[in-house]
Amino acid sequence: MPHFTTSDGVSLHYLDEGQGLPLLCLAGLTRDTHDFDYVVPHLEAVRLIRMDYRGRGKSGWAPHETYQIPVEGRDALELLDHLGLAQAAVLGTSRGGLIAMVLAATAKDRLLGVALNDIGPEIAEAGLKVIEGYLGRNPPFRSFEEAAEKRAAAMTAFANVPPERWLTEAKVLYREGPEGLVIPYDPALREAVLGGGAQPAPDLWPLFDALKGLPLAAIRGANSDLLSVATFAEMKARRPDMIAVEVPDRGHIPFLDEAESLDALRRWLRMLSA
Repeated sequence: MPHFTTSDGVSLHYLDEGQGLPLLCLAGLTRDTHDFDYVVPHLEAVRLIRMDYRGRGKSGWAPHETYQIPVEGRDALELLDHLGLAQAAVLGTSRGGLIAMVLAATAKDRLLGVALNDIGPEIAEAGLKVIEGYLGRNPPFRSFEEAAEKRAAAMTAFANVPPERWLTEAKVLYREGPEGLVIPYDPALREAVLGGGAQPAPDLWPLFDALKGLPLAAIRGANSDLLSVATFAEMKARRPDMIAVEVPDRGHIPFLDEAESLDALRRWLRMLSA
């Protein structure tokens, strides 16, 4: 398993596969390299680079105060440095998209383009409440089969998802423990994200605006509770050249192998290769 060590001494796991345009895939808040398993078989002529954030997946845990987007963005740049890459395109799912926007504001010269998966500069309160409910807590499930069944029932924003996919998701989201399923990431992530208490949400629109001049795509689950219709409309108004698609029968987050998602990503990749 390839690892590299960050400037503050954390061992991070990554995958580096294929040849072509370097595409750095940054996962959701609690997720890891598996976030992109569904889309990988559909991407051609790219060098696909995936990273487990600190405290997640197969990466080492770190002081919880370092589980912050600017630090994770620095880790991403250090991975590119480790691989000898001056630039890469970024496909960011949820948390990964926020990291991409921060990189656009702070290290734009390292970016070839950005694709955002169900994330924007405003995060809807309903989606935040869902995250608060599970973040850093082990689930009440005894088996993967139970988790798949309960997840399929709970994910009402999704339709036309085969049962075996929910089972695959359960095996990605959890690990088997002696008393049931457990989360595969540092529980201290909860304190890092929620520990500050109620604070005014920062204005992230300047970060979105920092994407100006970069080839940009944005994918929204049509039933998303995190990226609202209004925010998505404002994103399109500010970037009329942005490739923007909504995926029916999907909430937060689209799996990225839907026809609409693949069409957007392929058009975006053609822009990058032109």
